[in-house]
Amino acid sequence: MSVQPADPVVARFVTALNAGDKEAFFALLTDDATMSDDGSERDLGEWTDREIFSSSGHMEVVSQSDGGRSFVADYSNATWGQMRTRWSFTVQGDRISRFETGQA
Repeated sequence: MSVQPADPVVARFVTALNAGDKEAFFALLTDDATMSDDGSERDLGEWTDREIFSSSGHMEVVSQSDGGRSFVADYSNATWGQMRTRWSFTVQGDRISRFETGQA
């Protein structure tokens, strides 16, 4: 059973990702948003296209901390299958300025 992140902005991020809704997803990010994967900085547009939108990315949040701004999720996509991942978010107002992910 998936856990709903307590932070409403992060919850909308998960909802948009799972719906494959690129417009809603990017509307949640600041214009200068950044991200990293397994500790390496990534190009946000390229990474999200490859790892989420063109490969049917989907996550089930398993547990959360930091008021819902950090969580562990079972993440799956058509490229890699399913893996346990960790996610953390920097939220500014009603948008996300940074997220970090990687294998848990």
